[in-house]
Amino acid sequence: MSDAHTLPRLLNGIGESSSLPAHLDVHGPLPEARRRDRASLIDLVDRSGLRGYGGAAFPTARKLQAVASRRGSKVIVANGTEGEPASKKDRVLLREAPHLVLDGIEVAAQAVGARDAIVAISERDDRSYAALNEALDERPMSVSLEIFCAPECYLAGQESALINLLNGGEAKPSFGTRPYERGVARRPTLVQNVETLAHVALIARHGPDWFRAIGTGADPGSALVTIGGAVARAGVYEIAHGTQLLELLELAGGEPQLRAVLVGGYFGTWLAASELYDARLSSDDLSRLGAALGAGVIFALGAEGCAVAETSRIADYFAAESAGQCGPCVNGLGAIADTVQQVATGTADRDATQRLARWSTQLRRRGACAHPDGAARFVASSLRVFADEFHDHARHGACERCADAPVLPVPALPAR
Repeated sequence: MSDAHTLPRLLNGIGESSSLPAHLDVHGPLPEARRRDRASLIDLVDRSGLRGYGGAAFPTARKLQAVASRRGSKVIVANGTEGEPASKKDRVLLREAPHLVLDGIEVAAQAVGARDAIVAISERDDRSYAALNEALDERPMSVSLEIFCAPECYLAGQESALINLLNGGEAKPSFGTRPYERGVARRPTLVQNVETLAHVALIARHGPDWFRAIGTGADPGSALVTIGGAVARAGVYEIAHGTQLLELLELAGGEPQLRAVLVGGYFGTWLAASELYDARLSSDDLSRLGAALGAGVIFALGAEGCAVAETSRIADYFAAESAGQCGPCVNGLGAIADTVQQVATGTADRDATQRLARWSTQLRRRGACAHPDGAARFVASSLRVFADEFHDHARHGACERCADAPVLPVPALPAR
């Protein structure tokens, strides 16, 4: 058994070989006895305190139990679509540790009684597709497994939108029936992020006490985070929950004078430089700052880049990625994007920032899905942390930093 207090866990052996022999040399085989006992598997996950790593942090054992309790043929969906533009953690797992993800699928399938599984990845992620196929050639699986390539869009990874895609529809969220009731082909379906399943594979090997040996009481275990921006060593890191944010930034070679840090990705929250000293990467500490780890993105803003121009680019992205199903998303995000652009270019009226603040509050919990909520959260935190820059832009237009190259990564935008 590996040392309970040692990191890395998920990333142990990364960069050496992703072959099955190398995987077994690092992690060992799955315990056969636990694989046969469904109730004990769910109990192990429950006692570990594992929560989902796709952004919502829903208790994993509750999802397992909900699917296990249903009648009929069940399906496992391993969600590795990773629509968050600044995130790379899921593709690192799929490319470098595919067997750990496949182990997690095996365990989850045994826990809920599923015979079929699907790994959903981005249609542009050729390396993950190749790594998964190579891994499947090396091992037998207790489930029939398919690799599904989803379109490159933010909403493709949303749980119900992904189910719609798998059923031959569009990447649009649906409402009412949950996947555990009727999902893929109207069968009870477990949708879990690939990192969550990789943790399940290790918990099945080492148990809940091992998992809880690091992290905090409310957030046990470790997490993968993608660090980018004004750091010398951008990439994917594995951290214990509760790690100090400044410690992580120092490890990644963050610039000495950071202006702000985005925590949780584009649906996340900016933290001002003055807030970083008290920030630990746990739900309790981050919630006091109005933030959450979400999809595990940490993006540092240094001397380069205009915060208002960056906010405008992301607001445009949110508006363009709308599913077009509800007014708050179609009209609200479009109005926010247009107004932020006007502020950025100095063409807004004097009440523009007050309208943005009001709309960012009014949009929340009014959309058909959480897309407008995340967009509103991002813009609201930008208005708070970069208030002086918004004020200067509203009065004087573009600043010197506006000429800098874009900082936050954004895919090519569809028309809106």
